[in-house]
Amino acid sequence: MLIDGVFSGGGIKGFALVGAIEEVEKRGFQFARVAGTSAGSIVAALIAAGYSSNQIYELLDELDLKMFMDPQKSIIPFTFVKWLLVYWRMGLYKGNQLENWLSEKLAQKGLRTFSDLPPQTLRVIASDLTNGQMLVLPDDLRKYGLSPRAFPIATAIRMSCSIPYFFEPVKIKTYEGTNIVVDGGVLSNFPMWLFDKEHVEKTRPVLGIKLSSQSNELQKNNVNNALNLLEALFETMMNAHDARYISRKHEKNIIFIPTEGISSINFELSEAEKEALKNLGRQSAEAFFKRWSY
Repeated sequence: MLIDGVFSGGGIKGFALVGAIEEVEKRGFQFARVAGTSAGSIVAALIAAGYSSNQIYELLDELDLKMFMDPQKSIIPFTFVKWLLVYWRMGLYKGNQLENWLSEKLAQKGLRTFSDLPPQTLRVIASDLTNGQMLVLPDDLRKYGLSPRAFPIATAIRMSCSIPYFFEPVKIKTYEGTNIVVDGGVLSNFPMWLFDKEHVEKTRPVLGIKLSSQSNELQKNNVNNALNLLEALFETMMNAHDARYISRKHEKNIIFIPTEGISSINFELSEAEKEALKNLGRQSAEAFFKRWSY
């Protein structure tokens, strides 16, 4: 049976998404269209390319995740220069390795640009800080005078994954100048609204997979110092828009995977930790399917 799928952001916790997708496949469901933000955009792109959940896990598992932490070259010790990079480059790491890896894996399935996919098959979210607006890629590229169909898929995914201050923002050059684009999670970390809209009849069932507890179980942020304030700021930006959208009606179509307390940027996960995340996703999906009625 064909369904549409939406995958939330969550950084390295994306291993849990793969476990949930494995359960989806076991039940005979296939994704016709997919959408995602940040880590969810990576998983969505690999699904759109035709990779199975087991293949996606193998691709991620064989990676040296630390290779994504590709700092700018400098003769100055990194412990000192990293703060300069944050100021001048707006990020500790370039993000080139992530884009190169995605380009390679997608090309192995014949995908390079969005023209290699049927229209609307894959959409991802990014945040245009220059104009202060959300981007749905590839659709919104028309606003910049760019061809959505000719745009590289891997570049779009890199935009969606550019965690502020961690990865350098992606710069889009247009006839109006240069636009700074960062992680889509800043504005919508779980874009289920792309497929599941009020008063619009769905083409097929929509299934969401979200790396968090149910919306009514979210933990409060303890704000006692400047660091807590920054953490709470990002947490609020990532979740407030989507939490307002997700109603009881939508919750019944979402697999919630409780990953609170797990760092999104721990690129030194052990094999056991990766497997534990995958199992957490699988277990959450198993519990979900016992009650799901589509």
